[in-house]
Amino acid sequence: MGTGLPLSALLSFALVAFTIEADNEAEHSLPHRTTTGGPSTVTGSGPWLTSMAMWLNCMQWVPEQGIAVCEVERIARTVTNWDGMRRWGYIFFEPSPDDNRPKPPQSALIVRPTARGRLAQQVWTALIPAIENRWRERFGSQAIDELRSTLIEVAAQLDANLPDCMPILMYGLVDQPPKLSNSSPSAANLAGLALPALLARVLLAFSLDFEREAEVSLAISANILRVIDDTGTRVGDLPVRSGVSKEAIAMALGYLTKRGYAVVEPEARGSRIKVARLTPSGILAQDAYRKLTASIEQRWVKRFGAGVIENLRTSLEALASDGTADRSPLFRGLAPHPEGWRAKVRMPSTLPHYPMVLHRGGYPDGS
Repeated sequence: MGTGLPLSALLSFALVAFTIEADNEAEHSLPHRTTTGGPSTVTGSGPWLTSMAMWLNCMQWVPEQGIAVCEVERIARTVTNWDGMRRWGYIFFEPSPDDNRPKPPQSALIVRPTARGRLAQQVWTALIPAIENRWRERFGSQAIDELRSTLIEVAAQLDANLPDCMPILMYGLVDQPPKLSNSSPSAANLAGLALPALLARVLLAFSLDFEREAEVSLAISANILRVIDDTGTRVGDLPVRSGVSKEAIAMALGYLTKRGYAVVEPEARGSRIKVARLTPSGILAQDAYRKLTASIEQRWVKRFGAGVIENLRTSLEALASDGTADRSPLFRGLAPHPEGWRAKVRMPSTLPHYPMVLHRGGYPDGS
């Protein structure tokens, strides 16, 4: 097929599509609240709706009997939005019975799921395997098995402490590296991971390689710098071009303008339409994105083997094509339920070239 897209973009298409499909089913199954729809039509009240990332980085590790915050971060190998998860109704905190300090630090507190949080756990436990089985029916078991096998072959040679999800992006929309660095995980252990966990491990490893050398994060480079034309692009057009939310666009443009990579100004004198234009530094950063992603893929060919990376690219291209609504088979599973919040907004014309996992709820497009 040969899309010529960066390997990171192909990994992103698959991971984002899986996440959106899972999110749509979770919204359909769980009592919840949203900004656009208020309380859900599902019987009973529920917590604020969040994305699959908040299950992967938080709720799957919180048992009913409670666990120390620091222990969750250790076993998840990443951090979550603790205050958000509390405010949204999934968890609550209490001091450890053995801690007599008047104000223990958050890391020492015990976190427990609320009743609503436990219901969410029940749904999410079954949901991710269900979506993977749906992909097998849609794309064929052989295609998914080949993709999994190649992802495991790569992941087995990566840092064992990479989390099984994309971390919440930090300032500058950079990825959080793992806190520790141990030996590589065994293929046997990786075989038990769900498909999105394997995709996330490999994609995060690519991003960390990129961000060791790049001045601008992969999230901003792939989604924002990539789509701004030489003559400038209307800010209102950026969500359609990039596939990420206007909130994520605003965060990225804020960083780019503050650091001198872009300017945002009226399209014409007196116009309310804003246009984003790259500065000379921004043009260099845009070019660096293209060159560095290609360079990293060539290094991965030497590191993991030409056949492995070729197989990975071929498997992903068969699923994702170029990531657009017109050509990508992944869009077959992205139609939301009629009552879902995504049914009330415009269907994206492209999947993000890198997940925009923000503190807002972990949605892969920054929603």
